[in-house]
Amino acid sequence: MNDFTYQAPTSLDEAVAALRGDGGAKLIAGGHSLLPVMKLNLAAPSALVSLAGVPGLGDIADGGDSVTVGAMCSHAQVAGSAVVQARIPALAAMADGIGDAQVRNAGTIGGSVAHNDPAADYPAACVALGATIVTDRREVHADDFFQGMFATALADDEVVTAVRFPVPARAAYAKFANPASKYAVAGVMVADGPAGVRVAVTGASGDGVFRVAEMEAALGASFSGDAVAGIAVSSDGMLSDTAAGADYRAHLVTVMAQRAVEACG
Repeated sequence: MNDFTYQAPTSLDEAVAALRGDGGAKLIAGGHSLLPVMKLNLAAPSALVSLAGVPGLGDIADGGDSVTVGAMCSHAQVAGSAVVQARIPALAAMADGIGDAQVRNAGTIGGSVAHNDPAADYPAACVALGATIVTDRREVHADDFFQGMFATALADDEVVTAVRFPVPARAAYAKFANPASKYAVAGVMVADGPAGVRVAVTGASGDGVFRVAEMEAALGASFSGDAVAGIAVSSDGMLSDTAAGADYRAHLVTVMAQRAVEACG
């Protein structure tokens, strides 16, 4: 790991100024996305700008037809939130299945969506639920935010401040987890919300989260596990590694989609 400076701004404006003042600076929240790649020398920021001291980023608010989760909320905080459990229980359950206890208590929703690991759980939740990613200067719909492996719509000096989730009529997440990392080998979030039925997949493709239009149409006509059980997803572009081959991942997408639908009740 290369040397770097550490900055601890106490306001959002200070954090943005720190990013603009050093082209090699990176934001750090919980650190569970950035620090591992730094240890592998896959990233070498000249400075880490911590968001830990920036006020207002750790709240969860019930907006009636939506739930807004602050970017610095830990996975454990999302999982344990009475608001999230009551309004979007699928989101709470998903957060409770991320990593282990240490990861859930340190990792943050803002860090996860900004990092956009292709096997992370939150991108599937954001896309399926039709979430809006709120930054220090604008709002971006999840469909436009996630743009490929580790790529998002964020500018270099832009800061995620919250994620706003519309409350669905029903939703559930099912994943086949890597036994060591708990990352999704294939994970599927199904949501029946204000924008209709949406099916989002994570972990399976190297390009990151994607939707399955054929499944969405089938569930729109008949919301049942049987409606998606016979829908095969192409293995083209699927990841193939020691956890699973491309064909097996494609098969898992169908299986996890069926389980997610059945879990919706």
